[in-house]
Amino acid sequence: MSGAATEEKLREQLRAAGLEIGGFCERIAERGPQLLHNAALLEDFTPEEVGILGGAMLLVRAHPGQALITEGQVGDWMLLLLSGTVDVTKRSPGGEVSRLAVIRQGTSFGEMSMLDGELRYATCVAIDEVEAGVIGRHAIAWLIREHPAVGAKLLVKITQLMAQRLRNTSNQLIRMLEKQ
Repeated sequence: MSGAATEEKLREQLRAAGLEIGGFCERIAERGPQLLHNAALLEDFTPEEVGILGGAMLLVRAHPGQALITEGQVGDWMLLLLSGTVDVTKRSPGGEVSRLAVIRQGTSFGEMSMLDGELRYATCVAIDEVEAGVIGRHAIAWLIREHPAVGAKLLVKITQLMAQRLRNTSNQLIRMLEKQ
């Protein structure tokens, strides 16, 4: 599939989810130092590199109560929360919904499905007005091809963030097991 066709497929998925699509996020660095400071995904990038990365990201908006990601669905893209707050929940086999986290500006989410192609693990719903940058697997491939240093840095950063989350989850599991 061509890059244009792949991007259109992503746009269709985002529209089907009811998300409002803006343009690209190439001016993401202009959102101010607070976003760059709060976004672990961006902390190792220069403002110029953030601009390149933003040029590969689509801007989406969601209203309160709107799902950005739905558990069990397919998705080969991830998001960087630019503004707003998102509730992350997981449904148990018995149907009970548990809150996993509340995430704020600067948090990235959706990386696992983007990388491994598996179904979404959790549901992420806007608590208030949300803006997020969306980057798909195809856009990362484009970054690696056209801007190898930025693409490689992004993959390393995603890997580091996922490793940290796995470490945190493992520590929580150990604490729960010790209480039993």
